Amino acid sequence: MTSGSRDPRSHPSARFDGPSGCWQSPMTGEPAMDWSHLDLNPKVVAAVKQANIQSMKEILCLSGPDLQRLTKLSSSDVQYLHKTVAATIKSDPVVTALQVYNGECPFPTQNQKLSTGCPVVDSLLGGGIPLMGITEIVGESSAGKTQICLQLSLSVQFPCSYGGQNAGAVYICTEDTFPNKRLQQLIAFQSMLRTDVPPDIVNNINFGNNVFIEHVADVESLNHCISKRLPVLLSRGLIRLVVIDSIAALFRCEFGVSDSIAKAKCLQKFGAMLHHLSHQFSSPIICVNQITDMVNDSNLPQGNFGLLGKKVLPALGVTWSNQLLMRLMVSRTQLCIEGKFPDEKACTLNSGTVLRRMEIIFAPHLPQSFCNYIICKEGVRGMGL
Repeated sequence: MTSGSRDPRSHPSARFDGPSGCWQSPMTGEPAMDWSHLDLNPKVVAAVKQANIQSMKEILCLSGPDLQRLTKLSSSDVQYLHKTVAATIKSDPVVTALQVYNGECPFPTQNQKLSTGCPVVDSLLGGGIPLMGITEIVGESSAGKTQICLQLSLSVQFPCSYGGQNAGAVYICTEDTFPNKRLQQLIAFQSMLRTDVPPDIVNNINFGNNVFIEHVADVESLNHCISKRLPVLLSRGLIRLVVIDSIAALFRCEFGVSDSIAKAKCLQKFGAMLHHLSHQFSSPIICVNQITDMVNDSNLPQGNFGLLGKKVLPALGVTWSNQLLMRLMVSRTQLCIEGKFPDEKACTLNSGTVLRRMEIIFAPHLPQSFCNYIICKEGVRGMGL
């Protein structure tokens, strides 16, 4: 090395845990890197050893000219050395847009979804609920928000090959008591709803024991639940789904109109915590939200939340909307249907079953679209796009 030139290997952070795990910094006293497993010319390997380079990190930290001075190799040999080392230690290979479009993306969490238990709804959502991020289900009273959440709490318990995550769910109630009777009814009819799953697999799942129920009455209790209790269950692999029903109830009660700044900061804090848990454990977060009526249309262009043309808005404002990955709106239509379910003979509808609608308001990976669905004794069933 020429006079006055600093050797990058003198950087104090010399330890590097590469995929091979067989090399460490010389200062640790551990065995040096075994270069023989790399696809390199013996001449290059000998030059690297002669230069006393002990790790792949050192090679990547050295520029091309520095490596040439140390190893006395040609420019082409140094370029090949850099490429070979980089290809060996990289964990997330670069993919093209065409690979993503064709479903060839090597990042499994980008393609994996949590099934809703209904093929029609799954088709609308591009396979189901994304594993990472916050999904909001917003709608009027009796639109079916809780029914969808209950069905997701059961769907997550199925094996991954059937759209589940082979784990349980935490159901956080902030308003009414948990609808346990309805849950037990859904459990009893799982074999009729999930005809795609072999009966022996359905019967071997102890659904009731894998839904963890938490009742919170104020924002402080919700904070304790999210920051202390959820990480324990997630880290132990007991759950892979978090449902908050509903997120709006607590904030509407505890924050007045004059507390908008404090409420916004609190919502940002909760959003950040939920995002961290979701990405750390690849677990979807489902938040139920309420709607408010539009009083003045003049405010709509500044913040329509994807609901242009509608006379309702989701509660909690734009601060909460910015925390979401996907927003789904559910509503009741004026139509009622009777008789047999079109696709399943086993599903008999009650007299005057209300037709409901699920709409994608916004999602980074989906266009705005909708499907109709009903709620029967087996659960939520889509009626086609």
